[in-house]
Amino acid sequence: MLKSKSKTIVLAITVTMMAVGLVIFPQESFDASKGGLNMWWKIVFPSLLPFLIFSELLISFGVVKFIGVILEPFMRPLFRVPGVGGFVWAMGLASGFPAGAKFTVRLRQEKQVSQIEAERLVCFTNSSNPLFLFVAVAVGFFHNPHLGIILALAHYLGNLCVGILMRFYRRKEEKGKLQPKSTAKLPSIRQAFSQMHRTRLKETRPFGTLLGDAVLSSIQTLLMIGGFIILFSVVNRLLFHMNITSLLATGIGGILHLMKFPDSLSLPFISGMFEMTLGSKLTSKIENATLLQQTIMTSFILAFNGFSIQAQVASIIATTDIRFMPFFLARIAHGFFAAIFTVILWEPFYRGTDYNGNVINDFPVNGFTGERAHSLYQYMLDFGPLLTLAFLMIYIILFAKRLISDFHK
Repeated sequence: MLKSKSKTIVLAITVTMMAVGLVIFPQESFDASKGGLNMWWKIVFPSLLPFLIFSELLISFGVVKFIGVILEPFMRPLFRVPGVGGFVWAMGLASGFPAGAKFTVRLRQEKQVSQIEAERLVCFTNSSNPLFLFVAVAVGFFHNPHLGIILALAHYLGNLCVGILMRFYRRKEEKGKLQPKSTAKLPSIRQAFSQMHRTRLKETRPFGTLLGDAVLSSIQTLLMIGGFIILFSVVNRLLFHMNITSLLATGIGGILHLMKFPDSLSLPFISGMFEMTLGSKLTSKIENATLLQQTIMTSFILAFNGFSIQAQVASIIATTDIRFMPFFLARIAHGFFAAIFTVILWEPFYRGTDYNGNVINDFPVNGFTGERAHSLYQYMLDFGPLLTLAFLMIYIILFAKRLISDFHK
C-alpha cells in the first residue's frame, strides 16, 4: 500500500513539474516539439511504414509460418524461441525500433509463441536499422562513414549476446511444461509449405480487407511512435532548461572520471538515456574526448535505446501479458555488450591511425556508406514528407469508410 502511494506521489510531482515547465519555457518546448515532429515526418514514418505493412501481410498469408518451420532448428537451440522468431529478428533488424516489439505482440496474440518465449524474443529483436547507424549516426553526426561498420558490428553482436543470454530466462518454469525438443534435424520444405497453406486457408478476409487492415494497423502504430518522439523531445529539452540534466550529469561525471572518460560526456549520456538520437548527436560534438571514447559512449546509448523507444515498446506490449522489466534489463545488458565489442573491434575493423600515426587495417567501405548513404539520407529528407502525407490521407479515407460502414450496421 505504501509503495503504491509513493508511486502515485512521484508520478503526480513529475507530471506537474513538466506542466509547469511547459508554461515557463513555451518557446523552447515548441522548438523541441517541432524537432521531434520533423524527425517523425521526414524519416521515421516513410522508413518504417513499408516494413510494417508487408510484415502484416506476410503474417496473414502464412509466410511467417513457412519461415518458422525452416528456422526452427536454428532458433530453438540457440535462443529457446520458435522458428518464427527468426522472422521477427530479421524484420526488427531491417526496419529498426520498435518493429520487433510489434511483430512479437502479433505472434503472441496468435499464440504462435508463449509468454516466456515472447519475453525472450522482444529482448533481442529490437535494434537500430543499418540505415540509421551508417547514415544518420556515422555520416550525419560524425561525418565519418567508416564508423558505421564498427557501430553496426558492436550493436548487432551485442544484441546476439543478449539473445543467447535470454535463453536462460525463466528456464526453470518451463521444466514442468511440455517443450519442443531442440534438434538439429534439417527442416522439411513440404512441412513448411503445408503450414503456410493451412494458415492462409484460416484467413477468411478478402485481400482488399487484409490490405486495408494492414495499412490501418501500421499507421496507428506509427502515430503512437510519433507521439512518443515529440513527447520525449519536449521532456528532454525541459529537463535541460530546468537544470535537472546538469544535476544528473554531475553524478555521472564522477563515474566517467573513474573510467578515464572526460566529464563533458556526462551531458550527452543523460540526454541519450531519454532520446538516443539526441544523445548520439551531442556525443559527436564533444571535442575533448577521443574518437574511441565517443564511439564507446554512442554504442552504449544506441543499445540502451533511450526511454523514448522503451516507452514505445512498453505501450505496444501492454496489450498482451508480455512484461516490460525483462526488456528494460536486456537494454542495459545490450549497452554494456555493445560498449565492450566497440573496444574489442576498434583496431581490427576501424580505419584509423595508431599511436605513432601509422594507418592501421584499412577495412574496405563500399560506396553505400559514403556518398550514396548521404544521398539516400537527403532523398528521405526531401521526399519523406510527401510519402507521409499521402499515406495519412489514405488512412483518413479508410478510417472514415470503416466508421460509416459500422454506423450503417
